[in-house]
Amino acid sequence: MDWNSGYIADILRRALEEDIGSGDATTTATIPPRASAWAHILARQTLVCAGLPIAEKIFRALDPEIRITCAHNDGSFVEPGAQIVQLKGNARAILTGERTTLNFLAHLCGIATLTRRFVEQLAGTRTRIRDTRKTTPGLRALEKYAVKTGGGTNHRFGLYDAILLKENHIALAGGMREALDKAHTFVSPKVPPPRAASAYDAAGLDPEVVGPGPLLVQIEVRDQKELLEALGAGAEAVLLDNMTVERAAECVKIARGIRADCVIEISGGITLDNARAYAETGADFLSSGMLTHSAPAANLSLLVDSIEET
Repeated sequence: MDWNSGYIADILRRALEEDIGSGDATTTATIPPRASAWAHILARQTLVCAGLPIAEKIFRALDPEIRITCAHNDGSFVEPGAQIVQLKGNARAILTGERTTLNFLAHLCGIATLTRRFVEQLAGTRTRIRDTRKTTPGLRALEKYAVKTGGGTNHRFGLYDAILLKENHIALAGGMREALDKAHTFVSPKVPPPRAASAYDAAGLDPEVVGPGPLLVQIEVRDQKELLEALGAGAEAVLLDNMTVERAAECVKIARGIRADCVIEISGGITLDNARAYAETGADFLSSGMLTHSAPAANLSLLVDSIEET
């Protein structure tokens, strides 16, 4: 993640404007303008750190002279009671930036922590957990960064960097073979697709999914009949959608027998409770929107240690 990018600067600027508006009335009314404070951000649960550089960006925007120390790095696994950020600077700036900073960190650490739990569930299998496009509008690069920080992998960043033929595309294209033929014709010139380069770079997307060259073509199938039809039409990557573990295992076996190098993903209803069972089917990926749209916010607090007037 390029923390100095325009993408990050714009998000943080808008977030601060949203919260501060015409000014922090409570802090202005109660805290002397030249008071200094020592404070820290505390982890109140076991979590994976993600987005810590955001704290520095926010507080420096409010107090360029503030001193910030991060005792941990993004990706660090910390226990309850860990002080993940320590601050010394203008007391008003610390209090004004508190909620915006905690909102970002709680969300991103929550995504990274949930992702790590999925990764642990899949340990020892060939299967990796990856995210989807079910992200908060405007925050996709940050949320996908948090998934990677937690040990997961990224699916396509947007509609421009991979082709995923879903049921509506298939129906409107005239059928599975027609949809695949059209998609393969579209990518056949092997011209690198147009991409939002800054967003792609910021997210650090996986090269096996969206690397240079032609777009990956993936097709969604819902049962064995559709799987056989897709493979017969030349599918090189399939998404097994909303199947039971037993049905998914049968489809993985069929796909491997017909095309050993077929990329197989399972999606729909993947949870921490069933992820291991789905991974043991031998699929390459499990994908889950809950990594980004339903990760519980991490429990963090900002606490002031002391204050002095100067």
